[in-house]
Amino acid sequence: MMEKLNGLKILITGGAGFIGGAVIRRLLTSGDSFIFNLDKIGYASDINEIHRILNDNELSNRYTFLKVDLKDMKEVENAIKISDPDLIIHLAAESHVDRSIDSPSEFILSNVLGTFNLLEASREHWSKLSKKRKEKFKFLHVSTDEVFGSLDVNKKGFHESYPYDPRSPYSASKASSDHLVRSWFHTYKFPSMITNCSNNFGPKQFPEKLIPLVIQKALKGEDIPLYGDGSNVRDWLFVEDHVDAILLVISKGVIGQSYCVGGFGEKSNIEVVKMICEILENLIPSQKVPYHNLINKVKDRPGHDLRYSIDSSKIQSELGWVPKHSFESALKKTICWYIENVDWCEQILSQSGYELDRKGI
Repeated sequence: MMEKLNGLKILITGGAGFIGGAVIRRLLTSGDSFIFNLDKIGYASDINEIHRILNDNELSNRYTFLKVDLKDMKEVENAIKISDPDLIIHLAAESHVDRSIDSPSEFILSNVLGTFNLLEASREHWSKLSKKRKEKFKFLHVSTDEVFGSLDVNKKGFHESYPYDPRSPYSASKASSDHLVRSWFHTYKFPSMITNCSNNFGPKQFPEKLIPLVIQKALKGEDIPLYGDGSNVRDWLFVEDHVDAILLVISKGVIGQSYCVGGFGEKSNIEVVKMICEILENLIPSQKVPYHNLINKVKDRPGHDLRYSIDSSKIQSELGWVPKHSFESALKKTICWYIENVDWCEQILSQSGYELDRKGI
């Protein structure tokens, strides 16, 4: 898989984010492609983990950071000229549902206008490539399962032809960007592909997300705010398994196709929270009340989808991808990392000015 990417110039948007950073670290340490990291540096950004592996001069010679906001078309066009990419992996997005409910405009601007600007600048670049480079060029748009809406308990998982039915400003903005990418393929024959993934988790994820937030709350002895009765179900995907899928699709995926990527880790929110509490009790027994006693049910949020589930049979059968980690083993690995890296959490929260005051999970 990686050998197909060797020597290529790869532009990754959102490379200072959780998934983007994981993709870049893998590419730097497991191949010899040239990486261009395009990121505006938002509140949840972290490039320190990338910098830690750049002490090797050979790696640093293959990495370039471009501080660019996709909402600015001139900046995007300039970034495309500088990077002169053979491949583009588009991961940049505002991605927090609660924030999209409170401030939807930023999600529309970043996820819809930003994707449009990137598509247009990339199409212009692609149209001027030599025949040989043009035939190899690919654009991968990484999206979410939330564009499909909410599943009933007994329904089969989302698949590539499942109808779109977004329920939040966030998922609507991602659905819009998916439609843009797909239309650029049909209208301009622009060589693009789409992946729709389930909820990612793993080490180095910004502490506002469900799993790291619960870990932080529990370790501090604070209330763990659980939306409703916690019955909402998500399909959890370990970030390293997602990186495998992304690199497989960009290497071997079929132009114009979409691929659904799930982790076979379907759990209700209350199950996940209780599992975290149980693992923490085994690793660091609480000196006060048991961790599960910190769970506090709060008023449900608007438009809270009941269930997400991914049918990954297409990417399995056509490209040979399967997740390497079970949910349970990956969750324990993740919890251990956060226990051992409390300073990282404090540092990234401090530099972002963010407080762990999320209304619920």
